Amino acid sequence: MIDINLIRQDPEAVRQALAKRQFEVDFFELLSWDAERRTLISQGDELRSKRNRVSDQIPAMKRQGLDVSSVLAEMKAVSDQIKEIDSRLTEIEAQIKQFLDSLPNMPDDDVVAGGKERNEVVRVWGELPQFDFPAKDHIELALSLGLVDYERGAKLGGNGFWIYTGKGARLEWALLNYFVEAHLADGYEFILPPHILTYDCGYTAGQFPKFSEDVFHIEADEGRGFQQFLLPTAETALVNLHRDEILQESDLPKRYFAYTPCYRREAGSYRAQERGMIRGHQFNKVELFQYTRPEDSAAALEEMIHKAERLVQGLGLHHRVSKLAAADVSASMAKTYDIEVWIPSMKEYKEVSSASNAKDFQARRGGMRFRRQATGKTELVHTLNASGLATSRLFPAILEQCQQADGSVVVPEPLRKWTGVDVIR
Repeated sequence: MIDINLIRQDPEAVRQALAKRQFEVDFFELLSWDAERRTLISQGDELRSKRNRVSDQIPAMKRQGLDVSSVLAEMKAVSDQIKEIDSRLTEIEAQIKQFLDSLPNMPDDDVVAGGKERNEVVRVWGELPQFDFPAKDHIELALSLGLVDYERGAKLGGNGFWIYTGKGARLEWALLNYFVEAHLADGYEFILPPHILTYDCGYTAGQFPKFSEDVFHIEADEGRGFQQFLLPTAETALVNLHRDEILQESDLPKRYFAYTPCYRREAGSYRAQERGMIRGHQFNKVELFQYTRPEDSAAALEEMIHKAERLVQGLGLHHRVSKLAAADVSASMAKTYDIEVWIPSMKEYKEVSSASNAKDFQARRGGMRFRRQATGKTELVHTLNASGLATSRLFPAILEQCQQADGSVVVPEPLRKWTGVDVIR
């Protein structure tokens, strides 16, 4: 959530920042509500003060034998005014909250305006794979090697689901073990969160109310709408670990990682080249998350980007890092870098990690603060997340980039202690 003080102080600067996202907004109505709200609060405080002052005088007036009927009538009128003010305040505060909830985060100053066509490739690692034989795509390889069963996956879950089988299941789990081992070595705390979350979790993450249709709802109470949902990413759980808490400055940074499946509705049609596991309703991911002091979040983002890069490099996969333009950055984030792996059959790069800094946007929604040791005052934390990593595009990239002329696939060296084989035949 954007700080309303920023909008009060310079609405045009906030409007221009959001315009970089191709998000147009007019703050006239919001500022009118805000001015009315502050006036009502002042009027209500004055009336309460008057009521309290006169109420303290009434017992003495009665002891003196004075007629207090007119005073009581006046105080009843004052109480009625206070109720009217409180009712209007409730209404106007709901309007202000609804307006602020609809706003995306302000992109950082160094994030360029526009959509994905303005994303900037900041570095490339490795060489494009070249084959001196007719290369297969990952679906052909997965089927011929008995690694994935797409047909039975669709039979069990419908379109957009698959089953890892045999050495395919071992390869998938080896990737997860590889990620877990790396993050533990770097001092991150391992978390296994619930997969069913409450509505408040989606709100704090910034996914609700605007993007509530992107998740699988769990209808718990008839007529009340959905109260729980299947998590679309472990970020949605991790960002809520310290919701409505005040941390000590010495507690920061908090550095977590979690393994979960991710459940996505993925509304819209699939492109023909996105067959297999490039897009699906369920996939595995290890997520990195940090809570930091505001002055530390920029460095934390760089750390998380490089962690994700090192994992892909350890697998020997050709990839690139892109800095996203404002309209391609998700609504809750101020800045995002994508690590994108090359899929030879598609002749394009696919994201396997997004590393983002939300700054205080999520913390304001979730009431997440820390207490400064020097001043004793509380401040909002900054929150950051990065995939570390998602497997559903790494698996195809490994099959395609590491394939051999005889149809086998060389297993990246870091995974071999878990797959039990060097080559999948």
